[in-house]
Amino acid sequence: MASFPPLPRIGMPPLGGADALLGAADAALRTLFAPSHASRACPTLPERTADEEATALSVPDKALAGALMRVNHVGEVCAQALYSAQALATRDPALRAHYAEAAREETDHLAWTQQRLDALGARPSLLNPLWYAGAFGMGLLAGRFGDKVSLGFVVETETQVEAHLASHLERLPDNDHASRAVVAQMKDDEARHAQEARDAGAVPMPPPVKSLMRAAAKVMTTVAHRL
Repeated sequence: MASFPPLPRIGMPPLGGADALLGAADAALRTLFAPSHASRACPTLPERTADEEATALSVPDKALAGALMRVNHVGEVCAQALYSAQALATRDPALRAHYAEAAREETDHLAWTQQRLDALGARPSLLNPLWYAGAFGMGLLAGRFGDKVSLGFVVETETQVEAHLASHLERLPDNDHASRAVVAQMKDDEARHAQEARDAGAVPMPPPVKSLMRAAAKVMTTVAHRL
């Protein structure tokens, strides 16, 4: 079982400087209130547009796909918060750059899931600011335990997200090829992020922490499915 180092004492200098804090605030505002722009093309099938595929879905299938993609969009909002907080917490420039690169890839996911929500006539979660704040707090707390623990938190988060996306591939309507293509690519990316964190020296999370993370994710996915 992994042991965590003690938290820094109250009164220590704050993490990062003014520029880092402003950058974190800017990332939050962009994630929550500005359109996301992907650096990679949305992985939909080329022979049919996303709108054409959404039109071909029945009303119940479209509602189900919209709810599932809303949950996935929330996951990407949380990913932005986690990586922003962990980048703020670390004092290692190389690790900060690693988190920034991972966040850029997660921005692709954020943009793709928003595109699918638009095509399906669905909306993002009404509670996205709450989800962002909670994930940011968890990421900052993980970072305060040290870089290896912070990386371990990434591994466990991405592992759970990968399993969650695999379940969505089973639940999405068979003929919603666009959503399925997006989820499949996201699943591959999350698995790679987890492996990169392992390679960077992550320590495994203790079983109680894993259980708490699963419980928190369950609450989020259940609520976001409707709200």
